[in-house]
Amino acid sequence: MAEFVLELNGITKIFPGVKALDNVYFKLKPGEVHALMGENGAGKSTFIKVITGVYQPDEGEIYLDGRKVEFKTPNESKKAGIAAIYQHVTCYPDLSVTENIFMGHEKIGRLTKRILWNNMHAEAGSLLRELGASFSPKTQMGALSVAEQQIVEIAKALSLDAKIIIMDEPTAALTKNESEELYRIVDKLREQGKSVIFISHRFEDMYRLASKVTVFRDSKYIGTWDVDEIANPDLIVAMVGREITQLFPKKESVVGEELLAVEGLGQTGYFADVTFTLRRGEIMGLTGLVGAGRTEVCQALFGISAYDKGRVLLKGKVLRVKSPLDAMKHGIGYLPEDRQKQGLVLQWGIGRNITLPSLRKWSKRGMLNPAAEAETTKRLAEKVNVKAGSIFDLVSSLSGGNQQKVVFAKLLTADLDILILDEPTKGVDVGAKSAIYEMISELACSGYGIIMVSSEMPEIIGMCDRVAVMREGRVAATLERDEITQEAILQASMVDEAPLAEQL
Repeated sequence: MAEFVLELNGITKIFPGVKALDNVYFKLKPGEVHALMGENGAGKSTFIKVITGVYQPDEGEIYLDGRKVEFKTPNESKKAGIAAIYQHVTCYPDLSVTENIFMGHEKIGRLTKRILWNNMHAEAGSLLRELGASFSPKTQMGALSVAEQQIVEIAKALSLDAKIIIMDEPTAALTKNESEELYRIVDKLREQGKSVIFISHRFEDMYRLASKVTVFRDSKYIGTWDVDEIANPDLIVAMVGREITQLFPKKESVVGEELLAVEGLGQTGYFADVTFTLRRGEIMGLTGLVGAGRTEVCQALFGISAYDKGRVLLKGKVLRVKSPLDAMKHGIGYLPEDRQKQGLVLQWGIGRNITLPSLRKWSKRGMLNPAAEAETTKRLAEKVNVKAGSIFDLVSSLSGGNQQKVVFAKLLTADLDILILDEPTKGVDVGAKSAIYEMISELACSGYGIIMVSSEMPEIIGMCDRVAVMREGRVAATLERDEITQEAILQASMVDEAPLAEQL
């Protein structure tokens, strides 16, 4: 038996003008969970596509169980026992779980040539039970949560008898409890002798699951270490090529006039009695457990949804926004949590995405001035340090961190006083996080009032001047900067002092 179930030696993949992979190495043992880490743009996605047969390498060799292989199509990779599960699950939402599991390899009667539905439902149910799932194989896929859809994808891999399972950022969209459930499933896969390549930006994923970690940087192989032998600072240096001495580069800003006052705000069924203020130059954190109502409050302030109780004052005057356009006219901007679905038009260029909220600035009598528009977008893209060939590159071609910078640049085209940032560093690597934190700090220093929604306590503690902690739809505590600690946030998030059923 070969020592490694999968081995990549000197793999290089070249696209016109770009080396997406440059002489990379990777070795995976049977029954091993091996973490792959690196900044966005480090080559991880291309690496997956080479292993799964989407791309063929220009140089190098791939070995499976000690035998040299060449995957010319994804089907060849699947037949060899390799399956990939992505952060954004690709599924057929209107079909059943069983149909999704067996899509492309349905069980067909040898004589009748008909689909053996009972056999498929039975096997799908067995696979789901094995993974600890409680939903029926006849459930419609679109009715499942993201975590449950990922379980279906794992069941699909097992139905194909996959021996190598690649998981690409599987915890990025999961709650803490859902992540723990995924960890349990990965542990079970390892016990069954499956090998897992776990790609993540989260150190907690690596420490919880993996025994080995490999780092790519700038499309190159940097090294492989035992997880228990490498410390966080050394891992960060390997990933970004430099020491990030201050991950949260908060600058002290001058806090000025009160910009926003939220008084007893409520939306039936979602949040109640939400009260806080925001001043110019201040970063106001909004945190709490997932489902506490943070995003719903922000969407109500931006006019995406309507509140039915309380009031909002803007610079001392009662404000009632009817739409996002109305909010922007009053100087309020919003960076949504899901940048791909709500913040960007992926098949448009960088420049047109940046100017989209403020096209009137570059138009006269309904006609755009493309030269003036391009000049502005180029300046803003450089200001937020978007890494791209030109402003005409498709946003879909950018890494997650650079896509997020484009969304920031969009906000800077409008005349705004207040920025609502919903999970501004979600799904980006440590290097891009540091750049985004610096950007947020500079925006506060330049006079913006910022509401920052985050589930990550280190960034709330490191970046915010004050924090409103939400629990079950209301503000449970407001903490000043010298009171913001992990213990205080957890206590306010989890300790129930009064039932909210009557208020909601």
